Amino acid sequence: MVLYNFKKITVVPSGKDFIDIILSRTQRQTPTVVHKGYAITRIRQFYMRKVKFTQSNFHEKLSTILEDFPRLDDIHPFYGDLMNVLYDKDHYKLALGQLHTARNLVEKISKDYVRLLKQHLSRLPSIDPNARTLLICGYPNVGKSSFINKITRADVDVQPYAFTTKSLFVGHTDYKYLRWQVIDTPGILDHPLEDRNTIEMLSIMALVHLRAAVLFVMDLSGACGYTIQQQAALFQSIKPLFANKPLIIACNKTDLQPMETLPEEDRRLLDEIAKEAAQTSSLMLLDGSQEAKECLLTMSTLTDEGVMGVKNAACEKLLQHRVEVKMKSKKINDVLNRMHVAVPRVRDHKERPPCIPEGVAAKMRITEQVATRKQTEKDLENAHGGAGVYSASLVKHYMLADDDWKNDIVPEIMDGHNIADFIDPDILLRLEELEREEEEREAAAEAEGEVEMDEDELGPEELEALAAIRKKKKLLLEEHRRKKRTADNNPVIPRKHDRDQEFTAGRMGRHLSSLGLDPTLALERARSRSVSRRGRKRDRSAVSEGGDAMDVDQPSKRLRSRSRSTTRPLSEVRPGEGFKDSAQKVKAMKIGKKAVRQRNKDAKKGEADRTIVNLKPKHLFSGKRGTGKTDRR
Repeated sequence: MVLYNFKKITVVPSGKDFIDIILSRTQRQTPTVVHKGYAITRIRQFYMRKVKFTQSNFHEKLSTILEDFPRLDDIHPFYGDLMNVLYDKDHYKLALGQLHTARNLVEKISKDYVRLLKQHLSRLPSIDPNARTLLICGYPNVGKSSFINKITRADVDVQPYAFTTKSLFVGHTDYKYLRWQVIDTPGILDHPLEDRNTIEMLSIMALVHLRAAVLFVMDLSGACGYTIQQQAALFQSIKPLFANKPLIIACNKTDLQPMETLPEEDRRLLDEIAKEAAQTSSLMLLDGSQEAKECLLTMSTLTDEGVMGVKNAACEKLLQHRVEVKMKSKKINDVLNRMHVAVPRVRDHKERPPCIPEGVAAKMRITEQVATRKQTEKDLENAHGGAGVYSASLVKHYMLADDDWKNDIVPEIMDGHNIADFIDPDILLRLEELEREEEEREAAAEAEGEVEMDEDELGPEELEALAAIRKKKKLLLEEHRRKKRTADNNPVIPRKHDRDQEFTAGRMGRHLSSLGLDPTLALERARSRSVSRRGRKRDRSAVSEGGDAMDVDQPSKRLRSRSRSTTRPLSEVRPGEGFKDSAQKVKAMKIGKKAVRQRNKDAKKGEADRTIVNLKPKHLFSGKRGTGKTDRR
């Protein structure tokens, strides 16, 4: 039996109470304080956590309401009709649908605001409120961004119109081995606080909360669009923000309008501003005019004149101000109690002027003598890193027509050839001789009346001979180039592999006939040897006892002894070995034998011996041993 207990349904609060319940739970279960030392990433996570926690609470409460209230399609028809009579079924379904839509809307709004938090908080600059800071402020287009680009590694956009800088930009610089933070603020206009827009309020917030040295930048030329009177009025309106801060008035664009050529009224106005700046920064100086002079500085960001002076003055004033603040604090007494300055007591009244020890003076004199005398290669070696580092110049003693030629780079190899092979000291004389010989030949040809003949005047036989000569010349040229390219180191092709059949008996006979010799006996001998190779019997009856010297097929072993080829001596230079002559080759062979003599005597391993790098490779001599096994696997 199914029982429905509708009294267990949670009471649905009103809209206002529902919001109070969710926000109260968010306040109790999430962090509530953002400290000033938090990094920007931690602040971003703080607010994102609150948004996500609120969304999850809304989702949980609305889901509980939707699950507690029954669906009309799932309950008994009696209860469905009863609810329709009492509450109207359509209104009931419409209310549950609106709750479901509200849950989805809350989730979507949560995602949108988390995305906005990431975008907006990521735009916040990483400013350290406790670091040494220089804060630049003033009217728009007076040169604030140009100044920060000059003294830091920042890259702020600079344009010739107002409000180019729309947010806070941070750069860093160094002064007295300390890191300094420089902040560029957007331009501020002279109107009431409630009329200032968001961009101007960024500068106001920085002036209010940051303990920094303030640089109020002014444009003397008026190129920014505002006069000196208007800029002075802005200084007066925001002067309360400069209280207890080192303040400097930086007059920019002196390249367009020097301070000396200003009208008397504008000059008097600047002096008054400088005095007020000195009073505002609360510097303790005896001379009021000197105090005002130190607060009023000129510069030009275009020519860099006075830029570093303004930066150094602002940093020095901030350091002095921080020291004064620390001296006035209560912690100074605790620090002074732990400090002790030791002052040496006077031992006697004897004067002890500064002096140089004798050992140091002797080394100094030696150094001066080395510097005055002529430097040797040893001195140059010691001065340029010592042995192994210094490399002596081999060309500084060359005797050339011009000393500037000594350091010219001469290539060793060009187009695949050694340059030294083509160097001839008498090349100019040889060139003159060739030119003289050519002139003599031309003169002799003109005297004899020799005229070159045209091919059209030649007959058929002469043309055929000319073609044969040209073909032979081409073949000889190709053969010469082949031998030159391979250094005449061509392999000899055996006859059995000679596919072109160049070395035949007929060719041999024709060659012997052209030499005026009878080739009959040589051809018969060649044929008889070819027959003997095929297994036929040799016919020796035709050979008489007094036969020709070409016949060597006599039965006697003494007559059948073959002539041995003569061996080429080792000292002879072969093509391609790289030796100039036989003497150079013999000398190289002696040096090579002498180099291996001691190694062979000691029976040491040479370059021709077999080398085994690893006698016991790991993959052959390592492994696991199984049960009962003592050898390797």
